[in-house]
Amino acid sequence: MAKIRVGRVAEEIKKELSQLIQSELKDPRIGFVTVTDVEVTGDLSQANVYLSIFGDDEQKEKSLAGISKATGFLRSEIGKRIRLRHTPELLFHIDQSIEYGSKIESLLGQIKTDEPGKEKQSNKGDGDADV
Repeated sequence: MAKIRVGRVAEEIKKELSQLIQSELKDPRIGFVTVTDVEVTGDLSQANVYLSIFGDDEQKEKSLAGISKATGFLRSEIGKRIRLRHTPELLFHIDQSIEYGSKIESLLGQIKTDEPGKEKQSNKGDGDADV
């Protein structure tokens, strides 16, 4: 039962934070940011917020710094929008999973095109068709 509540709180925090970051934060350092996941501890004291930030490493660091500076504001707004006895402490992290997935996908694509067996099979097939 407690697991279900933690999951619901995490989803609600994710939804509200996404809205707040897009519409309420006016910091010029913050670029295009998406809240990809929120993990809340069992006692609801902390929420690890994972962000996907568009741009290079410097842009990501600037955006993360801008959001970290607004943590107090974001936490108080979450407290107003979601009625909890105690609002969890927000800890922001850059989500590397999308980049990691893209890197793995490109590596698999390279392996596929570099397969020596593929070329030999296609050459044999072409030769048989001409005969």
